[in-house]
Amino acid sequence: MDSIVQELFKGKVLKPRFAHLCPVEDDDGQAIDQAIVIRFVAPRSYTGEDVLEIQAHGGTAIQQMIMDRCMRVGSKVGLRYAEPGEFTQRAFLNGRIDLAQAEAVADLIDAGSAASARAAARSLQGCFSKRITDLNEQLIDLRAFVEATLDFPEEEIEFIENGHVAQRAVDLLGQVQDLSKSAMRGKVLRDGLTVVLVGSPNVGKSSLMNTLAGDEVAIVTDIAGTTRDKIEYAIEVDGVPIKLIDTAGLRQTEDTVEMIGIERTLKAIENADVILHLKDVTRLADEEDQTAMELILPRLREGVEFLTVVNKVDLVKAEDTAVDGLLLSTKTGFGVEVLTQELRRIAGMSEVSEGDFMARARHLDCIARAQEHLQNVVLGIGSMNLEIAAEELRLSSNALGEIVGQTLPDDLLGMIFSRFCIGK
Repeated sequence: MDSIVQELFKGKVLKPRFAHLCPVEDDDGQAIDQAIVIRFVAPRSYTGEDVLEIQAHGGTAIQQMIMDRCMRVGSKVGLRYAEPGEFTQRAFLNGRIDLAQAEAVADLIDAGSAASARAAARSLQGCFSKRITDLNEQLIDLRAFVEATLDFPEEEIEFIENGHVAQRAVDLLGQVQDLSKSAMRGKVLRDGLTVVLVGSPNVGKSSLMNTLAGDEVAIVTDIAGTTRDKIEYAIEVDGVPIKLIDTAGLRQTEDTVEMIGIERTLKAIENADVILHLKDVTRLADEEDQTAMELILPRLREGVEFLTVVNKVDLVKAEDTAVDGLLLSTKTGFGVEVLTQELRRIAGMSEVSEGDFMARARHLDCIARAQEHLQNVVLGIGSMNLEIAAEELRLSSNALGEIVGQTLPDDLLGMIFSRFCIGK
């Protein structure tokens, strides 16, 4: 680092962690820019290593000239361009941040709403990590107690009862379940809900999409089969990021193009978080709707939310609308607010708090595995061999440890940081 500093800023003594105004010159001594230069000395830097930060004026030409100059100066000591996410990866490997905080850096950059930005910032500050660490400490303490009991098999029952092992396991399970709910909200803030509008032709799917989007994003006509392909549009409903997908009407058809659109609809259904099945209140017993359901049901994945929405209620009398499903009129706006509240409920956003954090699919997977192993202990502690109970507690702890990077396969680590942008 010293050789690079001396070559770039001849005669300058850079005091660590202070901003210096320095001229940046090319190989011939010609001025490139006046830059703010800050030197960070290990371990007091973002990565925990020596870092030289040059803050130049905007413009790609100036930045590229400075980069080229730095690369030529540093070639003797092996200076190279950073890989995607390498700075944050080094910060993690050097113990400056844990893995959940490292992922929060990318999430903060990619945040698509104020709520998701605040959640990512809380994760970066360590809110999520602290909950994981506190839980893991309790798990390790309980596991240590159970393993110590193995040395006294003749007093096993007394140890278990006096140590309140069963109650402690139940309490831990409750905490993990609460963590799962918070993490689900965090995932929704990060990735949004994928909401797919399905139904037979001409029931108002495109009209509902336009209503929720607040824009004419889909073509609406009275002609059945107008929508031939799926249309995606990102919206935000009361702080909930949603990817709306309008789809082709589901029916039996010989039209080749329409058949392709229907198959794409069915593919979208397979990946949906929420299915809004639209019906026309004036033709509830329609055969095409029954055909649509026959196509939809085999494609539903486990756990997907399925809502029936009965549209066009403005065309019938109030006393004739005693039907199952959410009543709606895209023409008058009736029922739209109820629908958005239901989407918030599904997303868990009705419970949103200032303590929420950002989460990813892998975090949910880790929490689910931790919950499963704890559930095994809770259900079997009275009859379970204590060695098995201790192993279940170890596996639960390891699953949580993966979130913050305490127990993580190297290939997964590389995959996580490869998705970062250059320079982070």
